[in-house]
Amino acid sequence: MILAEIARTVPSEDAQQAVGYPTLFFLVALGSLVPVVPTGALVSTAAVVAFHQTDPFALLGVFVVSAFAAFLGDMGLYWLGRRGVHSKNGSRWLEALRSRVPQERLEKAQTKLDEHSKSVLVLSRLVPAGRIPVMLACLLGRMPLRTFARGDIPACLAWAAAYQLIGILGGSLFDEPWKGVVVAVALTLVVSGAPALWRKVRGTADPADPADPVEQR
Repeated sequence: MILAEIARTVPSEDAQQAVGYPTLFFLVALGSLVPVVPTGALVSTAAVVAFHQTDPFALLGVFVVSAFAAFLGDMGLYWLGRRGVHSKNGSRWLEALRSRVPQERLEKAQTKLDEHSKSVLVLSRLVPAGRIPVMLACLLGRMPLRTFARGDIPACLAWAAAYQLIGILGGSLFDEPWKGVVVAVALTLVVSGAPALWRKVRGTADPADPADPVEQR
């Protein structure tokens, strides 16, 4: 596995931090802006490596970088979506978001957003595949950028903390970082796929469920 190989071959803590933090920031921001990168697995992997370092602030660095990158990516995507909402011809960013969300899911997200705006924004980051439907509901409801930002800050902090805890759990099981990376990535995939698996077992997929596997986190 590529992630495990990286964890084994990086020669020193200084090198890990010099390469790892900028790379983590770039990939998490990119994954938030273009939701195809598995950002949760990236954060968990970085947390495993940081867990095995002697620097007491390594885990804090991963948390801060991940949360900040996720916030900037969310804000960039929301800003681009707002341009589409206010444009006569829309935009490819807004259409890309629309194509990921069935109408029933969007209506349910809009209802929940009207009732509990801030808590829904936080949960949308924690529930796999929940971010895009809620963001689209915010866009169509013409929520101001500043209001969205206030709700997105705690959402990104909670998201970074959750996936970092997965990484710490994986890192604590093994002495060698690469083994912890494998476990952390596996746990992240399980968390991401659990809602879809549960619906498959039940045999009743609700298209309005905010946990539908539209977007892999």
